[in-house]
Amino acid sequence: MAWVFLLLAGCCEIGWPIGLKLGWTEQGIRWLWIAFAIACITTSGVLLLLAQREIPMGTAYAVWTGIGAVGAFLVGVWFFGDPGTLLRFASVGLIVLGIVGLKLA
Repeated sequence: MAWVFLLLAGCCEIGWPIGLKLGWTEQGIRWLWIAFAIACITTSGVLLLLAQREIPMGTAYAVWTGIGAVGAFLVGVWFFGDPGTLLRFASVGLIVLGIVGLKLA
């Protein structure tokens, strides 16, 4: 169950940068998106706490941040027009390999 908590925590880790990105516009603050970001941060932290009861802290943290980084990168490319160069995708692939390696170790 700890790995399920960790995967869900990583998914929530993707949500808060989205909330922050959409929460600030030229027209000002969009409070609903800021609240979404805060909810994602809080949920992510609680789920990480639950996962760390069984998964070593260093492994849990690296996987958690890796899922968040890869997910935020992909959302940025797909929905916000961030650059999706071959080198950027290759670099994200290395993060994924690291996550898989930590799971297998």
